[in-house]
Amino acid sequence: MYVEMQRFGLFPNTFSLTSSLKACGRIVYKIGGVSIHAQVHKHGFCNIVYVQTALVDFYSKVGRVEVARKVFDEMLDKNVVSWNSILSGYVKSGDLAMARGVFDKMPEKDVISWNSMISGYGREGNMEQAFTLFHQMPQRNIASWNAVIGGYLDCGNIELARPDQRRPFIYSNQMIQPNVNIQPDKMTFASVISACSQLGDITSGSWVESCMTQLGVQIDDHLATALIDLYAKCGSFDKAYELFHGLQKKDLVSYTAMILGCGLNGRANDAIKLFEEMTDAQIYPNLKLYRLVPSRDHYGIMVDMLGRAGRLKEAYELIKSMPMQPHAGVWGALLLACTIHTNVEIGEIAAKHCFNLEPNISGYQTLLSNIYASVGRWDDAKILRKGLQEKIPGCSWMEQS
Repeated sequence: MYVEMQRFGLFPNTFSLTSSLKACGRIVYKIGGVSIHAQVHKHGFCNIVYVQTALVDFYSKVGRVEVARKVFDEMLDKNVVSWNSILSGYVKSGDLAMARGVFDKMPEKDVISWNSMISGYGREGNMEQAFTLFHQMPQRNIASWNAVIGGYLDCGNIELARPDQRRPFIYSNQMIQPNVNIQPDKMTFASVISACSQLGDITSGSWVESCMTQLGVQIDDHLATALIDLYAKCGSFDKAYELFHGLQKKDLVSYTAMILGCGLNGRANDAIKLFEEMTDAQIYPNLKLYRLVPSRDHYGIMVDMLGRAGRLKEAYELIKSMPMQPHAGVWGALLLACTIHTNVEIGEIAAKHCFNLEPNISGYQTLLSNIYASVGRWDDAKILRKGLQEKIPGCSWMEQS
């Protein structure tokens, strides 16, 4: 439309320029936006606040944050939109230091600013900073809760993303409880179900499903697929199949959830049948050959397979090569394999990561204690077992194993 205006000899005004910049930002059309910026200079609109704001927003969205900052610094009257745009640009580019510098200087922080920083720290894996900002917020909305829950999930600290009625400080549990004024949305539920799925916690997952029913949340295909993943991984295949066959549209994600669950529970024939059904429906797999980046769960399965075959060094190297932070399930698979094959060196490494990610799960200490006992390191085994007994009063180590 902007090109058509020029063709007919019509001069742009501030409205047409800002509208065109917004359109360019939405479709990430860099050349058009730069051309419009030139017209801004040509027609003397450089010092108009909302034109400058549109430029800051455009350059931030297309990844030219250095140009956005230059325009931003030239603004004599910076409004909240321009502050949020430059902040968002730095967060998206991964420059959290510059983003925090902007955030700290903002004369007015609305909820969007806080949420941007929390999301940025979450993607970086710095949940300590995200946690601090979350608690400092003067006001929170649903996006605030989703940002901190999703951050814990993404950085592998799944325990803090899982609801637990026994420990009210768990964020997802606080979000779901009826005494919280902000009602969780579908993104919240999808995140906490994913946490339950990764931990194999079908009890909490079922509780979340019942909460959705109580709150009147309609289970769409996205939420149903998250539940399918949970029930399939936990061996509740009747429930998983019921949800799977009830989907309005089966896609690659839902088929993958079912196939993955079959693989984890030794149902190879069912996995093959589902794979054939998927390809017959012209839904094709997209592993590396098909341009898919493997998930943490895919890595976990490969670690488990390599570990059980005794190829522990290969399994460990695979974990180190992961493009994302491994969760406890990946390290736990390696630790279990080290128990089977009595590998102390790699077992200690795997156990250390498990302890850090899930310090309240005593099973990891049990596995490492078994490794020590199998090679005659009785003192080390005794220390771990004693620690378990002190940690869980009234329960013997054998009961925990």
